[in-house]
Amino acid sequence: MSLSVILITKNEEANLKECLESVSFANEIIVVDSQSNDKTQEIAQSFGAKLEITSDWPGFGPQKNRALNLATQEWVLSIDADERVTPALKKEILAVISSKDTANCYAIPRSSWYCGRFMKHSGWYPDYVDRLFKRGTAKFSDHLVHERLLPDGSVAKLKNHFLHYSYRNFEQVLKKVDSYSTASATQAFNKGKRGGFGQAFLHGFWAFFRTYVLRRGFLDGKYGLALAISNAATSYYKYIKLWQLSNQSSGRQ
Repeated sequence: MSLSVILITKNEEANLKECLESVSFANEIIVVDSQSNDKTQEIAQSFGAKLEITSDWPGFGPQKNRALNLATQEWVLSIDADERVTPALKKEILAVISSKDTANCYAIPRSSWYCGRFMKHSGWYPDYVDRLFKRGTAKFSDHLVHERLLPDGSVAKLKNHFLHYSYRNFEQVLKKVDSYSTASATQAFNKGKRGGFGQAFLHGFWAFFRTYVLRRGFLDGKYGLALAISNAATSYYKYIKLWQLSNQSSGRQ
């Protein structure tokens, strides 16, 4: 059996080397880069990756579909630059794609890093994501952000996890709160949704309550509290920005 690894990048020199080292067992690696101005492209080429450079940014889902369309092997593993395949996960992936009795798609759990520790609660573990699939049986949604794989049929689960270095520090948290809330607001606006201050407050409060209480973020201590606050901020600013887009479209300030 053969495996294509696909990923999309934008200025990922801090992450890419370790990511590609962890998937060096693949038959081919495909990197679709959005005009990085650091060493991302150089690193990708040093691993023998097929590098495609795009001049526009259509959103996470469409960009991942571009990478998927370049894959040629029987199986596809989609990975983000801030993720790593552990030796145990590598062994399990190779076993799956070598077996005749397999599903078409597999979800992989993630152990995610938040500014100093791997989170055990807060909705962050095991955090299954659909990532390993037979080529031709799945594609990505067209979402600008928070895209997801759309597989044909049922999805099985692997036991071993990705290491996910999602937030290295709080500066990165703030940057992602801003970028993700903007993309989410634009996506919602394009779907005809409109925002308001009340919605922003309620959605922000719900995001905090869901993370810290329902998903037991309090068991992650101070880090769980910090994560709940950043989730609340992302949701709050999404709806504040949607409110602003609504006002701008109607000519109000």
